[in-house]
Amino acid sequence: MPDTDRLVTTDLDVRTAFAADASGLYLVPEAVARPTSAAEVVEILKDASSTRTPVTPAGAQTSYVGGSITDRGLVLSLRALDRVLDVDPTARVVRAEPGALLGDVKRAAAAHGLLLAPDPTSEEESSVGGAIVCNSSGARSLKYGATRPHVAALTVALADGRVIEVRRPALEKNTAGPPFVQDPVDWFVGSEGTLGVVLAAELRLLPLPTTVTGLGVPFRTAKDALAFIAAARAARDHGDAGVQPRCLEYLDAKAFRIAREFVGGTWAQDASAYAYVEEEAFDDGAVDLDAWLALAEGHGALGDDIQVFEGEQNLREARRMRHAVPATLNERAVKYRAAGGRKVSTDWAVPYPRLHEALVASDEIAAAHGVEIAATFGHAGNGHPHQHYHARDAEELVRMEHAVEATLRHVVTMGGTVSAEHGIGKVKRQWLAMQLGDTQLAVMRAVKRELDPLGILSPGNVFAP
Repeated sequence: MPDTDRLVTTDLDVRTAFAADASGLYLVPEAVARPTSAAEVVEILKDASSTRTPVTPAGAQTSYVGGSITDRGLVLSLRALDRVLDVDPTARVVRAEPGALLGDVKRAAAAHGLLLAPDPTSEEESSVGGAIVCNSSGARSLKYGATRPHVAALTVALADGRVIEVRRPALEKNTAGPPFVQDPVDWFVGSEGTLGVVLAAELRLLPLPTTVTGLGVPFRTAKDALAFIAAARAARDHGDAGVQPRCLEYLDAKAFRIAREFVGGTWAQDASAYAYVEEEAFDDGAVDLDAWLALAEGHGALGDDIQVFEGEQNLREARRMRHAVPATLNERAVKYRAAGGRKVSTDWAVPYPRLHEALVASDEIAAAHGVEIAATFGHAGNGHPHQHYHARDAEELVRMEHAVEATLRHVVTMGGTVSAEHGIGKVKRQWLAMQLGDTQLAVMRAVKRELDPLGILSPGNVFAP
């Protein structure tokens, strides 16, 4: 039997190493557990349950909402459970432990000519378990959806240490209970560590595209860029054979400035907005570049500055340029922590044709609260931007959160959501009631009580105190 005392430490240096994620919050846990096997996770949970010690599971700690950090009880680090267990090319599935990085899983699948579709830009830093419990997505979610539909089965340890196996049903018809009872996999996808600890996952794979082509398209105005993205999305939805994007990304002037500095040079100096698109082809198919260029130039693109990315290396560089935006913004915010400030980020979404309208309203709300307008980027093809604000001190942080709350209220009235990708965590729990009614929240709490009756898993995540 594992020696749990050996696995748990209260050393301050270790605790502070697990006190921060990408949210801007800083919470030092009372202890840290670092198991190296599923059996050790189970023993830690059994001990925690017997002593009613709060447990917050953590993977690579790239959460934007404080979901993997805590100042109550212990952080249960799953980083050492990092194996890609096997790839079954016939069944098109991969099995991996929760601490395996998505990038490693993708490469293991690609070696068999297969694709793991979920693709957060931080895939070289994000873990399988984190992607599952946050239902992570990324640029290609326009075509493939978020993580949820790609999860075939899970091995989960409950709060008391019991281990259960859950698998998607293969039935075409089923009237035995409501859907959320029929498919327990969905209990844990997006649960943010509040219902159980993922010990292993089986993920569905897809055929790897033969070719992928990316286009970087600069525009003079945000309105033109967003109109182009909306037109490309509509063309895809209407079956236009010439325009079939798998991602439609957007950078505003602030975000594009960071991306341009990352690559260097004087490219696209007249642009104040940027769209990045990708389309894939299979077998003998080809991407219709002429159709894309015609659509872009018809919406005012700076034609001479359009870039085409082909080949794995060039596509990787385009991805690194896009990832440089949130990475740089996160780094810039750290210096404000000492004065009580931090980064404030959002991941709301609206129906995609209304995105420009929502962003204009967001800027107006920020100005009304005396807050500097956010840097905006992200998945515009889904109507889903990321906005990053930097509060330089505690007073500005209060104004900023009021501005974000007003923006979210407006977003919900537009048929939108307060969170489209990063989850609720600790940062957005006070706003969840904008989105969900009393009955929905009561059902969530009832499930929490059933699976975690002592309430020891991820205290502070999702549910407001």
